[in-house]
Amino acid sequence: MSTSVQSPYLPATTESISKAQEAKDASESISILYRVLEDPSSSADALRVKELAITNLTNYLTKENRAEDLRNLLTQLRPFFAVIPKAKTAKIVRGIIDAVAKIPGTSELQISLCKEMVEWTRTEKRTFLRQRVEARLAALLLENQDYTEALTLLSGLIKEVRRLDDKLLLVDIDLLESKLHFSLRNLPKAKASLTAARTAANAIYVPPSQQGTIDLQSGILHAEEKDYKTAYSYFFEAFEAFNSLEDPKAIFSLKYMLLCKIMVNQADDVAGIISSKAGLKYLGPDVDAMKAVADAYSKRSLKYFETALRDYKSQLEEDPIVHRHLSSLYDTLLEQNLCRLIEPYSRVEIAHIAEMIELPIDHVEKKLSQMILDKKFAGTLDQGAGCLIIFEDTKTEEIFPATLETITNVGKVVDSLYMRSAKIMA
Repeated sequence: MSTSVQSPYLPATTESISKAQEAKDASESISILYRVLEDPSSSADALRVKELAITNLTNYLTKENRAEDLRNLLTQLRPFFAVIPKAKTAKIVRGIIDAVAKIPGTSELQISLCKEMVEWTRTEKRTFLRQRVEARLAALLLENQDYTEALTLLSGLIKEVRRLDDKLLLVDIDLLESKLHFSLRNLPKAKASLTAARTAANAIYVPPSQQGTIDLQSGILHAEEKDYKTAYSYFFEAFEAFNSLEDPKAIFSLKYMLLCKIMVNQADDVAGIISSKAGLKYLGPDVDAMKAVADAYSKRSLKYFETALRDYKSQLEEDPIVHRHLSSLYDTLLEQNLCRLIEPYSRVEIAHIAEMIELPIDHVEKKLSQMILDKKFAGTLDQGAGCLIIFEDTKTEEIFPATLETITNVGKVVDSLYMRSAKIMA
């Protein structure tokens, strides 16, 4: 059954399992468990012991980071799957795929493993299991940024599952579709898929972890629309759910909660959330990164802001959601600082502004030209002299807009009279 198998096989009994647990090292335990699986007996007791052996073997192989052996185990167990109920097969298959996912650097292996299992489930006509493995495969493709293949897979799967009305799986797939459309920057479709997931979830009992995922995605979409207050409440709900389950996703919910506080100009609240009982559990680089950003924003300091981005690059810039909102925040902060600095001047050297704001000259020049085009202030850049010339705000006489409005109204009356006279003449 495996290269690890020794001869002869061991009987599928609890004594054999105990022997494996008492072995001096993991390699010996793995060898014993492989031999237990070789037992040809298919009695109820033997099958139950083999299931326990598979669970233990999966745990040992995961701890030893033997991803390829886990993949081979799934292939080797196919004859065993023929003699146990389909629901148990599904549980074992999904358990082994989950185990491979715990081993770092196995995303390509997971994708090929899922594709293999999809082919096998098609051949064996195991629709229930195939749909779940395909959903897992779509999630892996999404993580791998293979959006086209993931979308093609989900489009077919969602129609099939809707027809079968499997609500729990439908929630998973709709959520995946929402994440996929969000990654493709298609916000209307992402919202539509999330609404579909919520509708399906309302009809059934949804596990807390899945409800947390729905809330997390809701928060992300609301934040994208700049509705940070609503986003905060969703992130808080997600954090509560993940925190109670000790799910690793809790740290992301907390991070996004802190981000929302900064974005609504309540950076001073960040320290309070971090020092709360729930917040203290997650102290680490992610929380430190958000605290550094909050401090920089409170001080309105671009220098501190850039230091935070540099010191916590993986926590801030490599998280696409945080990075997108912080880029917007940085632009706002930069514009506020520039407007404050140029206010006293009618003509000022760009180099002097760059020195005061502690940023490179070309960076400042580019931003000033963008602000002029966006009509954030009236002025022009004299690049020959390296100066910014600020125009005085020209006060518009109030009589001019009123005059224009009167002329427009007179024009409408004349047009109306012309139409009436034309009808009379006809």
